[in-house]
Amino acid sequence: MEKVPMTEAGYEALLVELKRLKTEERPSIIRAIEEARGHGDLSENAEYHAAKERQAFIESRVAELEDKTARAEVIDVSKLSGKQIKFGATIRLADEDTDARITYQIVGTDESDIKSGLLSVGSPLARALIGKTKGDSVEVVTPGGSKAYEIISLKFK
Repeated sequence: MEKVPMTEAGYEALLVELKRLKTEERPSIIRAIEEARGHGDLSENAEYHAAKERQAFIESRVAELEDKTARAEVIDVSKLSGKQIKFGATIRLADEDTDARITYQIVGTDESDIKSGLLSVGSPLARALIGKTKGDSVEVVTPGGSKAYEIISLKFK
């Protein structure tokens, strides 16, 4: 069983979503199915079919979240340190072409949000950064072409 690395915040977010699906969404969709059944012929009942599709989505997501939380390897970033980039590191980069500065934290796949500076550990950029240190340069092939970055700083918070 392969472990899924994530921060404490990412793990808590999955637990919150799982609880919401089980305690709010499931009962709500069960009521919607019962109500739609009361409208007669199920073969032509669009409300019933929509509710059943929603139920299938919810059950699928619950199973996915239960699997991920069971395989979670929760990493306390505040206890990490070092000079090499690894999971949990917050890195300040400079684009070598434009000198634009950007900051990312390497997090689990499910908690990544590039607009918020949360970079998935499985992304090409994160994979290129892992093991590097301050002052190193990395080149990453992106859909828009090749990009080169210099590592300005790294910290664990």
